[in-house]
Amino acid sequence: MMHTKSESDITSLDPSSPSRQVYYVQSPSRDSQDGDKSSTMQATPNYNSPMESPSHPSFGRHSRNSSASRFSGIFRSSSGRKGSRKRNDKGWPECNVILEEGKYDELDDDKRFTRRFQALMALLSFVLLFTVFCLIIWGAGRPYKAEVSVKSLAVNNIYIGEGSDSTGVPTKMLTVNGSLRMSIYNPATFFGIHVSSTPVNLIYSEITVATGQLKKYFQPRKSHRPVSVNLEGTKVPLYGAGSSLVAVSNNGVEVPLTLQFEIRSRGEVVGKLVKTRHRRQISCPLVVDSTSTKPIKFKKNSCTYS
Repeated sequence: MMHTKSESDITSLDPSSPSRQVYYVQSPSRDSQDGDKSSTMQATPNYNSPMESPSHPSFGRHSRNSSASRFSGIFRSSSGRKGSRKRNDKGWPECNVILEEGKYDELDDDKRFTRRFQALMALLSFVLLFTVFCLIIWGAGRPYKAEVSVKSLAVNNIYIGEGSDSTGVPTKMLTVNGSLRMSIYNPATFFGIHVSSTPVNLIYSEITVATGQLKKYFQPRKSHRPVSVNLEGTKVPLYGAGSSLVAVSNNGVEVPLTLQFEIRSRGEVVGKLVKTRHRRQISCPLVVDSTSTKPIKFKKNSCTYS
C-alpha cells in the first residue's frame, strides 16, 4: 500500500528537478507475519542534502549514506532469498534435509543381538560351571556307602507241625517269630542319607518262612544307628523240604536258615539335584534250635556283605 504523496513529495518528483534515485523500504513486521502476501513497499526519495528532507533531522552525510546502504542491502538480500528459496504452506523457506549415513534400526538390531549373545554366553557358562561343580561333589560323595553290621537274631517262637496248604495238600508247616538287630553307620562327612531295605527274609531251602521290613528313616552324617526288624512267618508249608529236618533231643529240631536282605541308602548331596545311591546285600547262614531261647549272635565274618 502506497502512502499519499504530500506537496513536498510532488515537488521533489517533478521532472524539471534533478534526477534522484528512489529506494523502497520493506516492512519487517508484515513480512515476518505473512510471507505469502507481497511485501509492503514505501518510496523514499533521496535528497541531495540533509536539509531538503522534510521529516528527518540532519545527521550528516555519513549517516545518510549508511542508512541508504543498510536499507538497500536488506531489500536486496531479502529479494535474493525470496528468489532463490521456495516456501512451504506456512510461509517458511524450504531447505534441504541432511541425510545421515546408515540407519538407526540396524544399530538397534546390532545392540539387541550383542546383548542376547552376551546373555546366552553367561547362561551357558553358569550351566557349565554348575555342572562341573555337581560332578565334583557327586564324585566326592560316591565312595561313602552305608556300613551295615548284623548283631543278633532272637527267635521267640519256632514250631514245626503237620497240616495242609490252601489246596488241601498235606505237608509239614513251619511257624517262626523273631527279632533281628543290626547297626548302620553313615560315613559321609557332609550329607545325610535316607535308609531303607528290601524285605528281610528267613529262607529255608529256597522257601521264605519268615519276613520283615525295615522302616525308612533319615540318618545324619557321621553317625551310628541301631535298628531292629521283626520277622514273622505263620504256618508256612514246607512240602518236600520238610523231610530234611534233623530231630534233636527233647522233641526239638534244628532248622538251617539263611538270612537275606538288602540295605539301600540315598544321599542328597546338593538337594535333589545331586544324589548318591548305594545298595548293600547281606546274607547270613544260621541254624535255629527250636529248644533254645538264646539269641543267635553274629560275628564279623559270619555274614557276607556285598
